[in-house]
Parts: sequence; C-alpha cells; structure tokens
Amino acid sequence: MKSVRVFAPATVANLAVGYDVLGLCLDQPGDEVVIKEGTSPGLKITTITGDKGLLPYEVESNTASHAALRLLEDLGLTTMPVEMEIHKKMGMGTGLGSSAASAVAGVYAMNAFLDEPMSKAALLRYAVEGEAQADGAYHADNVAPSLFGGIVLIRSNTQLDYIELPVPEKLVLAMIYPHIEILTSESRAILKATVELNQMVKQTGNIAAFTASLFNNDYNLMSRSLEDLVIEPQRAKLIPEFEQVKEIALHSGALGFSISGAGPSMFALCHDHDIAEKIAQMSKSHFDNKGIGADCFISKINTTGAIQID
Repeated sequence: MKSVRVFAPATVANLAVGYDVLGLCLDQPGDEVVIKEGTSPGLKITTITGDKGLLPYEVESNTASHAALRLLEDLGLTTMPVEMEIHKKMGMGTGLGSSAASAVAGVYAMNAFLDEPMSKAALLRYAVEGEAQADGAYHADNVAPSLFGGIVLIRSNTQLDYIELPVPEKLVLAMIYPHIEILTSESRAILKATVELNQMVKQTGNIAAFTASLFNNDYNLMSRSLEDLVIEPQRAKLIPEFEQVKEIALHSGALGFSISGAGPSMFALCHDHDIAEKIAQMSKSHFDNKGIGADCFISKINTTGAIQID
C-alpha cells in the first residue's frame, strides 16, 4: 500500500521588525503527516497524535486536511480514497507556528502522494488557506518559511508575493518557551489598530536595514535593526519575565531578542553557537528560579523546509 510521510518544521514569525511579513524556519520541532491509500471515497483523517485531544477529525476544520482537500478539489480528485494521519510533534499555542506546520505538512504530503502534480511554490496558497482555519488570518509569515525553509519576506499576504532572503552562515537561535498559554486570537486582540507616524518611520528603517544586513552579512547592522517599536511593547506584558530574559540575552551577546509569533516563545538571534547556548541555559535557570517551567533549545536556520522523510 502506497504511503508518504512528511515533516514540516516550526517557524519564528515577525522576527521583531516584520509583523506578519517576516519569518524564518527552525530545525526543530515540527509536525508529521502521513498520507496513504484509503478504503472508501474521499479524504478522511484516521489518526491524530500529540494534540491532547484538541484537534478536529472533521476534514474541513483541521488545518492539515483542509489544505490537502483544497489541493484535491483543484485537481478534481475529491472522491479518491485517501487517508491522513497527523502527528503533532510540537505544542499548540507556543508561538512556533504549530498550525502552519500542520497545514504545510498536510498539503506537501498530499502532493507527494500524488507524485507532485504541483510545484512547491504552488502549494503555498493551499497551506495558507489551511492555517487560516486555525486563527482566521490569511498570512504567510509562518507558512512560507515552513514550506520553503530559510528566511522569507512576504511583500503582500493578499497576493502571496514573497521573497526568499539570504541566510548568513553563522546565524543561530536560542529559543525559550515558557510553559504558559497565549492564544493567537488573544495576542492579536490586544494590538492597537493604529501606529504613530514616528513609530512607522523608525520601524520601516529597521526592517529595511535588517533585510540589508542579511544580504551583506552585516551582524552589526543586524543588531542595530532588531528593535520592535510597535508589536513587542504591546505583547510583552502577556509573557512573565519577558523584560528580564531579554536583558539576559542582550547582555550575553545576542544580536536581538523578541517574541516568536504571537508568543509565548521568545528567540535570541545570535552569530555564535556558544552565545546561544549560554542564553538558553541562563534563561532556563531564570525561569526555574521564578517557579515557571520552560523549555530552551538551540536551532540553526533550516534552509530546506518541508521534506518527505520515508
């Protein structure tokens, strides 16, 4: 019986200065989806693991199957008997693009099962539609890096116009995930609808300079650019000890520090693996001392994105 297994990695969205338009791909964690021949017409979810019983088996409502179903519809294959297994290898509500990884894994696995009738680039639209089932927002800052790997700039979410940016070789991240839950909907709801003109000017300079720093391998410019004047000040209050851990990271040599996606995960972008290790260890100790559970790990930037693993 034909079977395809796919891994789609976690991501860091926004990267401090690029709310809804910047994202990068992590080595770990990620989600796996298996597609295999079914016994009755249509797409069915047969197994979901690692979700603590939270994810729906209804095909239209699940991010992974929704993305795959849209692909089948466009190919005229909705009656083909096919089954899907979803294996969550990462927590939901962590700020690491869990729903995006599932959507990417679902459509990528279905495309592979069908012997790749569509290019990887063509799958982006389906994955974005799948993720939208989870948070109601149509944006690709998690989906695009999970699918393509690397660092991705989204010029237009509406048109899904994206640019894959250079990845300086030395970049590595210390990821800090405190064990608290922040819903994406809650994290979006607290944001102001308007931005002060002086903030817009400074933030535009920061995202432009950060992009230039990637092309030029300019870590000094990168460090000067990674300052979020708009989103981070509003969301930081949702994360206990955020300012203290940020101070630890910056004083330890991080190029920049901010919230990953909607949080509560945080990232320290570094140009030295030892610095990243030190930040991860110190952050873990800080949360332990405050009685807050936390997972900390190191990840290079994954330049491959979603892959077939069997």
